[in-house]
Amino acid sequence: MIKDLPLSNYAELEHTPNKNKIKIWVCSLKQNGITILFCLFVICLVLFSRTNLSAAKNGLILWATAVVPSLFPFFVATEMLSYTNVVSCLGKSLTSIMRPLFGVPGEAAFAFIMGLISGYPVGAKIVSNFMEQGICSKEEAERMLAFTNNSGPLFIVGTVGITLFGNTTIGTLLLITHILACISVGIILNICTCHKRKNEFIPSHTSIGKNHNKKQDNKATPPTFSSLGEILGNSIKNATSTILLIGGFVVLFSVIISILNQSHLLDSFSNICSPIFTTFKAPSEFCKPLLSGIVELTNGVSLIAGIPTKDISISIIFSAFLLGFGGFSVLLQVFSIVSKNGISIKKYAYGKLLQGFLAALYTGLAIQFIPFLQFNL
Repeated sequence: MIKDLPLSNYAELEHTPNKNKIKIWVCSLKQNGITILFCLFVICLVLFSRTNLSAAKNGLILWATAVVPSLFPFFVATEMLSYTNVVSCLGKSLTSIMRPLFGVPGEAAFAFIMGLISGYPVGAKIVSNFMEQGICSKEEAERMLAFTNNSGPLFIVGTVGITLFGNTTIGTLLLITHILACISVGIILNICTCHKRKNEFIPSHTSIGKNHNKKQDNKATPPTFSSLGEILGNSIKNATSTILLIGGFVVLFSVIISILNQSHLLDSFSNICSPIFTTFKAPSEFCKPLLSGIVELTNGVSLIAGIPTKDISISIIFSAFLLGFGGFSVLLQVFSIVSKNGISIKKYAYGKLLQGFLAALYTGLAIQFIPFLQFNL
């Protein structure tokens, strides 16, 4: 009975209800956190409806005028190339390079090259296709994703270098350091996971792998004119589905950026992070643009390039980081593409964060030690 309990047990009984309440509250928050977040988003859509409407229109215009012309042809091209033997030829000829360097099949060279040429998120789409076709294992796909999905030269040199900074050399520098950083990430991830090589997946050893290999073999047969219509139709259909998905993300994150600005959340986060910038002797005015870029890449790089400063090298270094990381918008685009195959996004997120820091480091070193890259006024 309770009256027979020692005093210490009474104290435990008194404090147990409070502990249980805290545990229940934490569990409830974990279970309903996404629901609460979505409800807040809907409320913000209503509260800031005027600015959100303008932001959505701008996002739609950006998608229609910039994203579709630059990405849609590459999506169609990569889909059509998957019906040829290009991928298998690259696999046979480049395995001796890709396997020791990155620990992935030679076919990954196709994802790497197309990812660099066309930009986000073409590399993720190709890796997802490789996973479906049994060309790579899940573990290999997760590592491939981290270094084959990159920003393209059209965006880095054309949009960032020429349009935003007004300097082709800056765009070229950002492109070179971007490529070096993604290669470095691939090598680092290979070294970190080399102990798993003994348990590496071989597609032909499972029935699923055999089915995928048969599918790949059928696609590797050179297409004929009689099958050209079907191939073109399927390629356009798949490319259209992906480009519409990206358009949805562009519009959505344009609205999210607008909400963060109107609710002054970005200003609040900037004030919190300002001491960190001061510690590293970086101007505090870069804080808000950098946070915007972490949410959405294009908007952040545009804001950073627009800051009037004599130390242009700081703007270039921050832009290099954002180009390497890609922002949460790109991360969620990638997640929406690869989640159907069970590919984890964690290694991709860590890899892109590392790529951002390496790209910034390489850019800073190049500006510091190469004389003709002294951009500061």
